[in-house]
Amino acid sequence: MYSRVLLKLSGEVLSGEGERGFASERTRFLIEELRPVVEKGIQLAIVIGAGNIIRGRELSEMRSSRADELGILGTIMNSLYLKESLCMNGFEAIAISSIAGIPSLLEHRYDTIEDALNTGKIVVFGGGTYLPFFTTDTAAAVRAVEIGADVLIKGTKVDGVYDKDPKTNEDARRIERTTFSEAIKSRFEIMDVEAFSICQRYCLPVRVIDFFSKGSLFDAIIGGKTGTVVLPD
Repeated sequence: MYSRVLLKLSGEVLSGEGERGFASERTRFLIEELRPVVEKGIQLAIVIGAGNIIRGRELSEMRSSRADELGILGTIMNSLYLKESLCMNGFEAIAISSIAGIPSLLEHRYDTIEDALNTGKIVVFGGGTYLPFFTTDTAAAVRAVEIGADVLIKGTKVDGVYDKDPKTNEDARRIERTTFSEAIKSRFEIMDVEAFSICQRYCLPVRVIDFFSKGSLFDAIIGGKTGTVVLPD
């Protein structure tokens, strides 16, 4: 069982697949998925994307740096929404970011983050890496290493990594375990190469799960066979 976890989530967990904004039923589902994890005493940090607010492909005519800045702001909005939703449902949580002077956000300071995790608070990171040209996958890898997480769990819409697209190939096979090198060689669409490089360098395992499947997060944390595990070489 993992004791400290970094959970990477798409903004769609707050809206529903392909939807925009915030949907109360999706937020309730998220809250109930986190509840047994926190009650078990697992230290939890979350990196949230912004897919429910803004999507990069819609800004293709804009300079990449400017489009990324808008995405960064979207993740900050989601971090504040998630933090407040957690607090309203009985959790203790803080939102962290160093790029927006908003009273509800705490400065990105290691002591603040460590104290929060050690006292059972959920830490929600907004703002990605705070730099353009890097994905929230890379941000999740960086934050996981910073907090000394045992694992980076990526919550997706698919129950793991497949050898081919399961949506178009009936014979697609789910891979239970693989390595970073094999994942890069086989071009498995799990995380970007920058994120993989960080995880490989710091021997941080990654677990890919279908977050929309009830109970998958808790099962992955306690050592179940949910999803795919990607291990350092």
